Amino acid sequence: MTKTSGVELVTVPCLSDNYAFLVHDAASGQTALIDAPEAAPIQAALDARGWVLTDILLTHHHPDHVDGVDALRGQARVVGAAADAHRMPALDLAVVEGDTITVCGQKTDVIDVSGHTVGHIAFHMPGAALVFTADSLMAMGCGRLFEGTPAQMWDSLLKLRALPDETVVCSGHEYTLSNARFAQTLDPENQALKSRVTAITTARDAGQATVPSTLADEKQTNPFLRADDPAFKAVLGMSEARDVDVFAHVRAAKDKF
Repeated sequence: MTKTSGVELVTVPCLSDNYAFLVHDAASGQTALIDAPEAAPIQAALDARGWVLTDILLTHHHPDHVDGVDALRGQARVVGAAADAHRMPALDLAVVEGDTITVCGQKTDVIDVSGHTVGHIAFHMPGAALVFTADSLMAMGCGRLFEGTPAQMWDSLLKLRALPDETVVCSGHEYTLSNARFAQTLDPENQALKSRVTAITTARDAGQATVPSTLADEKQTNPFLRADDPAFKAVLGMSEARDVDVFAHVRAAKDKF
């Protein structure tokens, strides 16, 4: 459990490699869940702390992010993207980019991060320096483009990259070691990347989670955030390429990795 700017953050492992997140405001007693891959481990985490859900925030419609909603919802407000409402569990509040809601006493901004899916959203709590990105920006990676285009995903990642460096990135899967090994094939002399790969390997060998991460680390080591970096472009032999084409090249390479 991590305490940050008045709220507590709990990372809950689910299924084989998913993460859900609990945010708790001790002052009000409110508790929010971000994504619900399955009910049992989330309910166990709530019960262990004596917390009751007041909000469930959903990032996108994939089953491994919503299957636990109906078993967990109780009296909680369920929030998701208006664009995804037709393929989500029943929503109490449908939101779009630019909307701001209050969750656990925190101003929470809705960001459209389409790419992995069309209609994927992220939730940013600037006062707590938290962003919940699910399968858009991931630790050392980004989600596969199941529905969106490279241009959409690159635009989405630029929105997230623009957040403050200290922002804690709460992403949806434990894919970090595989992502890190892929990143090394592209940029093997990157010292920040070498250091992070060592730390990730040590953590995974000890059975520890590598999520969440910090945006500062992602900016230095995540190849999907570096498609406009001249040094990275040069390493790839793509100095003259458009940024979006570099991103597309990296995404296609990861799909085959």
